[in-house]
Amino acid sequence: MLAVAFVFIGATTYAQNTITTPQAASPAAEVSQTIGISKITINYSRPAVNKREGRIWGQIVPYGYTVQGFGNGKEIPWRAGANENTLVTFSHDVKVEGKDLKAGTYGFHVAYFENGEADVIFSNNTSSWGSFWYEESEDALRVKVQSVDNAMTERLTFDFVDINATSAVAVLDWEKKRIPFKIEYAVHDIVVQNAKDMLRGTTGFGFQGPLSAAQYCVNNNVYLDQALIWADQAVNGTKNANTLNVKGQVLFALEKNEEAYAIMAEMVDHPTVQPNNVYAYGNRLITLEEDEKALEVFKKMYKKWDTNIFAQHGLARAYSANGDFKKAVKYEKECLENPNLPANNKPVLEGFLKRLEAGDDITAPAAN
Repeated sequence: MLAVAFVFIGATTYAQNTITTPQAASPAAEVSQTIGISKITINYSRPAVNKREGRIWGQIVPYGYTVQGFGNGKEIPWRAGANENTLVTFSHDVKVEGKDLKAGTYGFHVAYFENGEADVIFSNNTSSWGSFWYEESEDALRVKVQSVDNAMTERLTFDFVDINATSAVAVLDWEKKRIPFKIEYAVHDIVVQNAKDMLRGTTGFGFQGPLSAAQYCVNNNVYLDQALIWADQAVNGTKNANTLNVKGQVLFALEKNEEAYAIMAEMVDHPTVQPNNVYAYGNRLITLEEDEKALEVFKKMYKKWDTNIFAQHGLARAYSANGDFKKAVKYEKECLENPNLPANNKPVLEGFLKRLEAGDDITAPAAN
């Protein structure tokens, strides 16, 4: 017994002190995708078809759940790769095929059926070798998907397709099959909660942090009440054209227009104001059919920056909105003659000038 113990200890010690070598048959791989500020990471090993085309699905990968004669002796799914557990990690709470799943790392398994359907399984067990000790009781989520035919893929590959601002489709490709499953994050909820957390730390000191949070909300028309709180924090931290501008945007989004007009008037007169701030506000007023207010804003802009192309064109737009086409023509011509006008903008302005000369309001859609 003592001799056996020494042999076992010696073998264990030897194994612990060997160098790391590659997994030659099924090399390890990792793929990740960011959606919003959230990340999905898949760690897996990549078996090859290796001249077994036509024998992967239903043979190398048995259909459904099968007893393998090894492990726990129960019916188990496929390991969705090779070697250790394939692992899928979600940085935030997520929806997979429309069903909720908590943030975390999961063992990933697939049961593939002869009709092309597949059970995609996320297990709370992440430490097993393959699926041999898979237990249904450890499932965190199981969803059913439909596989599709796909171009030949020699080595098993995970990838992401159909990516947009809030979701992506993760796909497992091997041989001539693709197994897809849709992943969705509540991006705005996650970003806003992350902002709240960050603004409790050093990011909350100064005006830039609250300002960027308020700007995100108003740009995406979400959490507007919270955006106003952040906008107020930014203005109280440092009152400048940017902080006033964002607060005004939030007030407009909340349909508190009278309050917004007062804040934006303060922005227009602020010494830090830039032409782009005023031009955007003037155009918003035209959109709101506050044409007289827009004209006053663009007059102020022109008085301050009379050689600026946006001041010139903005004043032409404002006069057009108010029906004074003679003055609108004057300022549009002035803009066209401006040496700072980019060449690629000239044809557009020439089109506007023709419309103005014909008495057509350039703030309205052009007639067909």
